[in-house]
Amino acid sequence: MYRIKDYITIDKEILSGNPVFKGTRVPIQSLFDHLEKGITIDEFLNDFPTVQRNQAVAVIEIAGKILTSKNIEQLYETAA
Repeated sequence: MYRIKDYITIDKEILSGNPVFKGTRVPIQSLFDHLEKGITIDEFLNDFPTVQRNQAVAVIEIAGKILTSKNIEQLYETAA
């Protein structure tokens, strides 16, 4: 089981509080932007060498767990 805080940092002092890979200044959004464009994880990692493969994989798995959670409706409602 992945713990979000082990892989993602949200700090107002880092990129104005945008979620980043822990220990980096690389926004989590950049991974999903790459994937949306059909860019592989390997290419993403080449573009952002401060991100480790296990971090990228964990973030994808965390996103999957959130989106397939039985509590997705609660998350959806709080984001409205």
